[in-house]
Amino acid sequence: MQSQKRNESVSLELLLEHNDPDSLSSSLVTEADFSETNEGIAVHLSTDSFNDLRARWNSIMRALIASEHSLVATNRGDQHR
Repeated sequence: MQSQKRNESVSLELLLEHNDPDSLSSSLVTEADFSETNEGIAVHLSTDSFNDLRARWNSIMRALIASEHSLVATNRGDQHR
């Protein structure tokens, strides 16, 4: 595996399975490019550096966790797959 250079472009695709992808994806509208699939969400990140990717990853994870907690609190979110 090649080592990542500090200011080299980097991309990531994250596939999430969830029972209510429509509700969960609403938390990503301002955070990342995504598409809904039959079983969940595909999140697409592309940045100019690994540091930027890490920061965006953290923001996306916080948004998804908050959405999941909200769905559970309102009894809309069953256990995700």
